[in-house]
Amino acid sequence: MASHRTFALLSGISSFFLSCALVSAQDSVLAQLEPLLADIDTLTADVVQLIIESDGGVLEESEIRMKIKRPDGFYWETVAPFPELIVTDGKTLWNYQPDLEQVVIEDWDTESSELAARLLNGDTENLAQEYELSIRDQSEEDTTEFDLYPLDADSVNRLITLTFLSSDLNMIYVESVNGQKTVWRFLAQEKNQAIADDVFVFEPPDGIEVIQNTYTQ
Repeated sequence: MASHRTFALLSGISSFFLSCALVSAQDSVLAQLEPLLADIDTLTADVVQLIIESDGGVLEESEIRMKIKRPDGFYWETVAPFPELIVTDGKTLWNYQPDLEQVVIEDWDTESSELAARLLNGDTENLAQEYELSIRDQSEEDTTEFDLYPLDADSVNRLITLTFLSSDLNMIYVESVNGQKTVWRFLAQEKNQAIADDVFVFEPPDGIEVIQNTYTQ
């Protein structure tokens, strides 16, 4: 009986130290990732977006113009092949679809926004609680890759990878549980240059349909 108690005690101690080691590793990775994201006050970039099917075929390739101004400004304009604008000032979200001649206006909810948008806006507060974080061994000195594995079993994603070239975000890779992959590659970056606040407020053109999904308390 005593041996069983001793084994249980040793197992508990082992699990405790393993848990501490995992937390320490998480903290270490986060400590390397956070400064890279924190270095962005504003960011303008051309983005190439690829949506890749599970069999490797390219489902869609898009050209995007992105602008960020922390803490709340986010501008994501698809230029081709299907024009669309998503923009928010942190309070209101506008989704303008010129082909449909309509704009949908909603309240902005940071918590339900995509992880990529949250990270680009510097939101890393709950990252270690929501993801298992790791950093890859790199053969190239100026490249750093961070892997994020969702801890939620119901997550639609299996893996998110952030790639930095020196201190600049080079790529975000997202692999869903159904095997579909999305890649955003950031080109022609301009970091920490002045961007006017009104860039993140959309004024609907005359003659388009305005769909209001905002709610007042």
